[in-house]
Amino acid sequence: MAKLVNNKLKLYGFNNLTKTLSFNIYDICYTKTEEDRKKYIEYIDEQYNSDRLTKILTNVTEMIGACVLNVAKQDYDPQGASVTLLISEEEVPLYVLDPSCNRGILTPTRENIVGHLDKSHVTVHTYPESHPQNDISTFRVDIDVSTCGTISPLNALNYLIDSFDSDIITIDYRVRGFTRDVNGAKHYIDHEITSIQNFIAQQTIDRYNLIDMNIYQSNIFHTKMKVRDINLDNYLFEIKEEDLTKEQKEDIIKRLDKEMSEIFYGINLPNV
Repeated sequence: MAKLVNNKLKLYGFNNLTKTLSFNIYDICYTKTEEDRKKYIEYIDEQYNSDRLTKILTNVTEMIGACVLNVAKQDYDPQGASVTLLISEEEVPLYVLDPSCNRGILTPTRENIVGHLDKSHVTVHTYPESHPQNDISTFRVDIDVSTCGTISPLNALNYLIDSFDSDIITIDYRVRGFTRDVNGAKHYIDHEITSIQNFIAQQTIDRYNLIDMNIYQSNIFHTKMKVRDINLDNYLFEIKEEDLTKEQKEDIIKRLDKEMSEIFYGINLPNV
């Protein structure tokens, strides 16, 4: 039987389990004209530039109980941004820290920072884009939080969901590898989980339709979320709902719902 110390499993060496939480978050918007679509992308680029994304990921790192070793960030032309944080389970003393690591301190004279990924990292990439025929613009955010050891990315789940305007969310969580106890027995997971939904706030679950696909024997968990109600005023750009006719409102809602359903189910649907 494995030894327990202070209600914790006594391990042989380091906890080698790798826990990875991956997000795709989609924000959908109705943009009637080419000028509207251009302005929407400019707005998104400003709202979610690399500085703000760095702040979000730094907060995530603090929430899961990790420490920042290095930050690399970049805004792209014509659109999009990326941020990578190399993190550690415990704070690394300065005399041990690799000279290439900046501990998240970005100086004006260091415009280009090259980072690398280890077993623990947090990354985000943004993808603003427009539908060529449907007057719809979509903002996608990809986020990966990968940790090694006892810290869990699930602790930042609700914060990440709330940090973005999320109409569609796809979440993957996987525990890889194994760790050994002092008797040599392998442990392939070190916490209880039956669904990602176990870690999502109830008030968030109430706002979405959710589908689970889980492979328990492989410690792979997948959840898809689609917002339940379309409050049209939240999806209009440079247009006011009061200026639209009933027929126009119905048509826009159909277009928005079609775009969301295609992303949610991963299929192309006939035109409205």
